[in-house]
Amino acid sequence: MDNLVTQPRPDIDDRFDTPRITAAVDELAAKHAGREDVFRSAMAQLLKAEMIEARAVAQAVLLKDRHGRRCAERLCFVQDEIIRILYSAATRHLYRSPVPSGAERMAVVATGGYGRGLMAPESDIDLLFILPYKQTAWGEQVAEAILYCLWDMGLKVGHATRSVDESIRQARGDMTIRTAILETRFLTGDQPLYDELVERFDKEVVQGTAAEFVTAKLAEREERHRRAGQSRYLVEPNVKDGKGGLRDLHTLFWIAKYVYRVRETDELLEHGVFDAQEYRTFRRCADFLWSVRCNIHFFSGRAEERLSFDMQREIAIRLGYTSHPGMQDVERFMKHYFLVAKDVGDLTAILCAKLEDQQAKPAPVLSRMMARLRPSNNRRRVPDSDDFIIDHNRINLAAPDIFKHDPVNLIRIFRLAQKNNLAFHPDAMRTVTRSLKLINTQLRENPEANRLFMEILTSNDAEIVLRRMNETGVLGHFIRAFGKIVSMMQFNMYHHYTVDEHLLRCVGYLQDIERGGNDEFTVASDLMRKIQPEHRAVIYITTLLHDIAKGRPEDHSIAGAKVARRLCPRLGFSAADTELIAWLIEQHLTMSTVAQSRDLSDRKTIENFAAVVQSVEQMKLLTILTTADIRGVGPGVWNGWKAQLLRTLYYETEPVLTGGFSEVNRAQRIAVAQSEFRAAFTEWPEAELNAYIGRHYPAYWLKVELARKIRHARFLKASEQAEHKLAINVGFDEARGVTELTIFAADHPWLLSIIAGACASAGANIVDAQIYTTTDGRALDTIAISREYDRDEDEGRRATRIGEMIEDVLEGKLRLPEVVARRAAGRKTRPFVVEPEVTINNQWSDRYTVIEVSGLDRPGLLYQLTTAISKLNLNIASAHVATFGERARDVFYVTDLLGAQINAPTRQAAIKSALIHLLANEESVAQPAA
Repeated sequence: MDNLVTQPRPDIDDRFDTPRITAAVDELAAKHAGREDVFRSAMAQLLKAEMIEARAVAQAVLLKDRHGRRCAERLCFVQDEIIRILYSAATRHLYRSPVPSGAERMAVVATGGYGRGLMAPESDIDLLFILPYKQTAWGEQVAEAILYCLWDMGLKVGHATRSVDESIRQARGDMTIRTAILETRFLTGDQPLYDELVERFDKEVVQGTAAEFVTAKLAEREERHRRAGQSRYLVEPNVKDGKGGLRDLHTLFWIAKYVYRVRETDELLEHGVFDAQEYRTFRRCADFLWSVRCNIHFFSGRAEERLSFDMQREIAIRLGYTSHPGMQDVERFMKHYFLVAKDVGDLTAILCAKLEDQQAKPAPVLSRMMARLRPSNNRRRVPDSDDFIIDHNRINLAAPDIFKHDPVNLIRIFRLAQKNNLAFHPDAMRTVTRSLKLINTQLRENPEANRLFMEILTSNDAEIVLRRMNETGVLGHFIRAFGKIVSMMQFNMYHHYTVDEHLLRCVGYLQDIERGGNDEFTVASDLMRKIQPEHRAVIYITTLLHDIAKGRPEDHSIAGAKVARRLCPRLGFSAADTELIAWLIEQHLTMSTVAQSRDLSDRKTIENFAAVVQSVEQMKLLTILTTADIRGVGPGVWNGWKAQLLRTLYYETEPVLTGGFSEVNRAQRIAVAQSEFRAAFTEWPEAELNAYIGRHYPAYWLKVELARKIRHARFLKASEQAEHKLAINVGFDEARGVTELTIFAADHPWLLSIIAGACASAGANIVDAQIYTTTDGRALDTIAISREYDRDEDEGRRATRIGEMIEDVLEGKLRLPEVVARRAAGRKTRPFVVEPEVTINNQWSDRYTVIEVSGLDRPGLLYQLTTAISKLNLNIASAHVATFGERARDVFYVTDLLGAQINAPTRQAAIKSALIHLLANEESVAQPAA
């Protein structure tokens, strides 16, 4: 029993004064002798106070030195000492055994994340109490005393009590327990008991099972990434479980520990898994991710792992980032985050390659399948090249110096892999990354290198190959402007991915558009077949470059056009094509803006747009680019309504450009839309169908997609049969994450404002709205609101509440301003800043004044705007509502009360001033006139 460790370590440490605190516990034990419960409670209070103080010091040190790993080690040390003090108190004061039997032994062991010796401020503690064989009353009492005190301190503790035999048996059958024991660390108690567990675990569990463990851990990693969101470049990443996060580094180390039997990360160097530079990268990534994670926990006060928008700026400031021209502090911090996540991915690939060479990890599924179809020789020359070989269906280097010998090979390797449908060998990718300094001006200007690059961009699987070029750093070195936007995030809710990831996804969607067969892209696919053959390369390079100048002080469309003018001649484009690419980049937002925020039935909108696009060919290319761009922003952003708006804008503008614009031409298109509806909707007799078609104005037939027209027809008939004064139909759009309310009611000057107010009162944020009036004076409005509940039934109930509120307001039973004001009072402020803008323009319409409003979106904003516009004695003829993440862009076509445009500069200035004031002040909830 000499091996029993009962006392905490006596050395005084500035992180936690163990001798002083142990003495204080001893004093409490003497003071409350014979009153166990009082002693336990007093000890828990004392240790909790000491722990809070130690954590406060840890946070202060972290803010000063910004060293996350050191902070995690410090917090872990504090926790270790608390557990040692508790064990000492339990065995000396509470359950002292004067003559301990052989069964009255225990080792207290840290497992899991805590076992690594690193701990985030709000992390759980995982403990294993190891017993020699079966549980005894003494063992149970000591474990309970420690656990209850930790729980009384407010800590989250996971625990297990097992004998060595039981631990080994369970580890064999359960991969989670096996991983936990792999990471054990002795804390206090009986050291030989712990040593026995480690020795037997190594001999009886680990030996001979490396391949099984590696396969299980990599499968677990894939599943975790799938749950957290597959892309490494999601703009609200999960620091612990996301791709490129801490858990990926842990998985690397678990695998290395298991396969190479190492205890410390620096031993990976000795085994040749990483070289010195890669090991430094490993340490640097871990340090950075721990800094971020510790700061998130301290800032949020909970075990929060997602780096959400509302804390990104605070963490950036804590880590010392500052703003630069064109890039905010938060954007610079997040760029660093994504570069680290990329490095973690590279390290994973390196370890997997090493394991594969040693047969610890099964070869890729694809190569196992191909092996059955191909000759047994696994290494052979790549067709058309002596510099590369095929190794298990992956491209590899024939000799280590092929890049030095011919730097064009740095581009050629990617083209050959693409051409021969080969995966990339990790060793080849490692050598590519180490050879980036060979990509100099000479290689960038090399005609063969540029030709190969354009072949990669315009051939099958371009997105996959370009992503590998980006991950190795080749793409950013070959096109230096691209290198500047690698891992750059935009601090807004509209873009789901970093800029480089967005551009690569757009190229992938462009290939989908070209392949055809996808109903999402019918118009764009049709136009892709009709563009001039020489413009195929133009649209591909434009798609890759359209956001290349993000993060610069200058407008990114204008700056991007300048980049294209410098770059495209080098890639083999003529002067005319270079100018066309520059024009497309400069105008790449125009079509989306006009389609979503202008009245497409207004002749002036179409004429103005035609003046910008100049020719049908340019408009075809712009339509294709706009489709790929919106689709590449993120899930749910592209939808049938936006597709229909682009289609309407294209087909309304085409006759103007060909000189064939006339009301006859337009009438034909309306007739085609109506006959499409007749053909698809055969439920009604002809007379009823004719009467229904006559109820809608021409703009309705051009702007609404067919499926929605059919839903509207059924909805209107059902509403009128039920004699509803106001009817609401609820639909759910899963892809966009919105609930759609279609409202059919008698038209009313305040109707849009009332609908918006009712939505605001229910806490529903309007993301877009389609507003139509029938020829018999009824309003047919479709409002899309952000989902609040996961279940459709709950969303349906909320929609019903909104409908009842609209009805009550129309009948005078309810006054909206008070309800909206109450709802607005408890709202959280948003982490974003959007400069309010108001533009008043008479050139966009011959009949109406167009007011364009842009600012930070918030619940109730549309209600406030429509109410304010009505109070300014303006009539709203049509409204075009859109949100781009946190930015609202609403456009109103208005007249004065006599139906005239607003021409007086003083009146325009007053309108602008009132609306800017409203946008800038969240508290200002407009009051209706009556």
